[in-house]
Amino acid sequence: MSETAASVQTEVDRFLKELQRKDPHQPEFHQAVHEVLESIMPVVLDRKDIQDACILERLTEPDRVFRFRVTWEDDHGKVHVQRAWRVQFNNALGPYKGGLRFHPSVNLSILKFLGFEQIFKNSLTGLPLGGGKGGSDFDPKGRSQREVMRFCQALMTELHRHIGPDTDVPAGDIGVGSREIGYLFGQYKRLANAWVGVITGKHLDFGGSAVRTEATGFGVVYFLENMLRHHGESVAGRTALVSGSGNVAQYAIQKLQQLGARVITASDGSGFIHDPAGIDEEKLAWLIDLKKDRARRIREYAERWPTAIFYPGLKPWGVQADLALPCATQNELEEEDARKLVANGVRAVAEGANMPCTLGAIRVFRENRVLFAPGKAANAGGVAVSGLEMSQNSQRMSWTREEVDLKLQGIMAAIHDKCLRFGENGGQVDYIRGANVGGFLRVAEAMLAQGLS
Repeated sequence: MSETAASVQTEVDRFLKELQRKDPHQPEFHQAVHEVLESIMPVVLDRKDIQDACILERLTEPDRVFRFRVTWEDDHGKVHVQRAWRVQFNNALGPYKGGLRFHPSVNLSILKFLGFEQIFKNSLTGLPLGGGKGGSDFDPKGRSQREVMRFCQALMTELHRHIGPDTDVPAGDIGVGSREIGYLFGQYKRLANAWVGVITGKHLDFGGSAVRTEATGFGVVYFLENMLRHHGESVAGRTALVSGSGNVAQYAIQKLQQLGARVITASDGSGFIHDPAGIDEEKLAWLIDLKKDRARRIREYAERWPTAIFYPGLKPWGVQADLALPCATQNELEEEDARKLVANGVRAVAEGANMPCTLGAIRVFRENRVLFAPGKAANAGGVAVSGLEMSQNSQRMSWTREEVDLKLQGIMAAIHDKCLRFGENGGQVDYIRGANVGGFLRVAEAMLAQGLS
């Protein structure tokens, strides 16, 4: 290890040790910061103004965190108490922007990791958006429509005092789809007595944007295509593995189909299906309909389509393919999985979920020169179209599907160009470094310009 590399590693270790001392028992947050620090620390050590202004220390400390309880009543009159949070991380570039997640696993560490990632992701879009995240340990699965409505209304009764179109604009995430967004927006409107674009992901009938549902899945494939094209290749004719079967996975599969790839897997918490014949348009439509009922499982796909085999309790990373798109959840693709993909000749990996690959897996991809698109760049399409929804709400107008899709393609191409600018080195492109440094510098310059805010 060179003297310069050693000094960088020393500073990374020192910073992480202090972060872990201040914020113990937050492994997901520490992992997210660690991944970013390895890329940006050389830049920080080269910039005395960034060091003097304590930009790193300020960037890893949220502006504020709200924690509150949500009390609601089920259909049988039983009272439930859930925990909820909103992490407003950094607003140097614009109002806080990030989703709400409803899932039993939600805790402060996960929301801080997501909010921290959101700062860089939003910066990369070029839009005026800060970073934040929120959610609750409420599980909407198995709950009636009215139970979900009562929970959303109870949560918004507290949350509404902390958000606004120029302050903090939440969106959907795991467990929060158009149904939940509608209930949350309706309660905000009732409490604030104002129709404003305070939340994104709304239905098209009341202020939503075309392509918002598809945006994250489409965006990750647009980024992947840009990445392959830069290396003289294409998505067309490739075999692809996709994990997950929710919103992101569904529309990643659709866009891969449209660009000429053959997608052969999908998954959920129960296991994965392998369909060597490919998940075609008819099968995907059936899968989307299946997953409208959150209680139904992916094994039903194999029961319906005899070309597929269901593998209970397993992940798809042992199947041979050219492309891999982890679109389910954080840390779903581990070092052993990465080694299987490499052994099977994978050419490119693009993160559709937030931090789905562990640090060990990323190291394996780097060592084997697998093209790797980190989530903060590759899955920024969702927040990009959320930002476009905010613009449409402010202007009291709606753009066509074609207009929004064209803007999305342009944003993903611009993110790819930024990754090239900051990540290209000796003919090789480190997309992780490109995304981290490109996202960081825009935020750091804004923070320096605004003083000690």
